[in-house]
Formats: sequence, structure tokens, C-alpha cells
Amino acid sequence: MGRAIYKSGKQQNNLLFFLFLFPAAFAFLMVIVIPFFMGVYYSFTNWNAITGTEVKWVGIQNYRAVMSDITFLNSFLVTVAYAILNIIVLNVCAFFMALLVTSKLKFKGIYRAGFFLPNLIGGLILGYIWQFIFNNAIPAFGGMINFSWLKEHQFLADRYLALLAIVIVGTWQYAGYIMMIYVAAIQGIPDTLLEAAQIDGANYRQRLRHIVFPLVAPAFTVSMFLTLVNSFKQFDVNFALTAGGPSGMFMGKAIMTNEFLALNIYQTAFSFRQLAQGQAKAVIFFIVITVISLIQVWVNKKREIEM
Repeated sequence: MGRAIYKSGKQQNNLLFFLFLFPAAFAFLMVIVIPFFMGVYYSFTNWNAITGTEVKWVGIQNYRAVMSDITFLNSFLVTVAYAILNIIVLNVCAFFMALLVTSKLKFKGIYRAGFFLPNLIGGLILGYIWQFIFNNAIPAFGGMINFSWLKEHQFLADRYLALLAIVIVGTWQYAGYIMMIYVAAIQGIPDTLLEAAQIDGANYRQRLRHIVFPLVAPAFTVSMFLTLVNSFKQFDVNFALTAGGPSGMFMGKAIMTNEFLALNIYQTAFSFRQLAQGQAKAVIFFIVITVISLIQVWVNKKREIEM
């Protein structure tokens, strides 16, 4: 009798579990899983999203077109360059911000909120705000202090300075979020461990290197994964700040020099109406992000063990 009641109660708990899980699972299935496999299928067709048009199987024709697309190659290279710069600058800034707000500094709660606040601003709005700053505020400031380089140089008109500008905006927006991950890791370090090291004569740099860094290594893994994926998926700031510009030459062809992969896929699909080819680019994009992310996590996990 008792076993039957226990079994009935367990079945009711399982039913409640699945009832609570069903809305999220259904949404994930309909919005992510099914569209993903449909997209993979459409990448092998001549699909153009026009109602009444026959969808024909074309095999790997779209993938061949992508591989010979100079703009896609440039977008891949500039996205990799941006990802490397963004990961380094963003994580360094976020970590030192975390050290600052976990120190014995007055009003550190206000600083913590202030650092996190830019993350609440939408990427498109942020891009247009910083576009005004780079195009108007910085040259005006250069004129005020009589600094001719700032006054005469337009950040967004130079391909390298424009890339640096996107890194600056991305760091300003996202560093506060990553900072919170480091804050949680740093606050998890026992105070007694740091005090014991200090009593033994270890200075701040030595405590940071030999205690803090090894103990926050899992936070580095998570943060680098998030910044890596976010860097490769960058779209809104890229679109609003530079729209992929400025224009330039690459392998003898005129291109938009700072058009990241996500923006290149968007332009292919919705500006040039090559939806099947854009979907093929998206599939390649997914594979690239997956492979690079797995390698990054594997390397960081290996370093965690070594540390």
C-alpha cells in the first residue's frame, strides 16, 4: 500500500515537472530547433521566401558561392580580429573593475551599479549615441584642447580606427556584465586564505598572481566563452555605429571593410534577397562559432587543471 502511494506521488511530481517544463520546451522547439533544421534544408535549395515560388534542391551550390564570396572572407577575417581584440580588452577591463568594486573602496556599490548600467542600453541606441560621440564630440574636444589629431581624424572614416571604435563601444557596454561574474568569483575566495598569505609576507601582486588568478579560473572560462560568442554574434552595434563601413578594397574588390559576419549574413539575405545563400552563410557561421567555442572551453579547462 505504501509503495503504491509513493509511486503515485512520484508520478504526480513527474507530471507537474513536465507541465512546468512544457511551455519553455515548446517555445525552444518552435523558435530554435525546428527553424534551425529548416534553415539547414533551405541552404541546399534556391529558396527566396516568395510565396508560390517552387523550392528546388540545388545541392552545395550555395556553399560554393559563399566560398568564392570575397565579402564573406573579409567579414570572417575582420570578425576574428574584432573577437580577439574584444576578448582581451573586455576581460581585462572587467577583471580590474571587479577588483576595484571588491576592494575596501568607499561607495563601491555605486560604482558597481554604474559599471553595469551600460549593459541595460540597447545596442542600436548605443551605436547611434557613440556615432555622435565619435563624429562630433571627440573632434570638438580635440579643438577645445588644441589637439589637432583628435580634431582632424574621423574614427569611423578609417577602417582600423572604426574597428577600434567598435571594440571601445562593445567593452563599454558589456564589461559591467562580465565584471559581475568576476565579482562573484572573487567574493568566493576565503578571506582567511588571503590574510594568511599577507601574514606570510606576500604582497598584493603575489596574492593576485598565486591565489586570486587560480581560484577565479572557472570565471575566466565562463567569461571568455560569453565574450567570444558575443563578439562573433555582434550585429546591432556594428549596424548602428558604422553600418559595416567605411568602404575599401580587398583582393581587388570594393567592400565594406568592417562588415562583421552577422551583418554580412543580414545584408546577403535581406538587402540582396539571396536568402538561400544567406542561410548557407548562417550554417557556416554556426559551425565556426561551435568549433571555436569548444576549443576555447577545452583550452581554458585544461589551464584550470594546470593552475
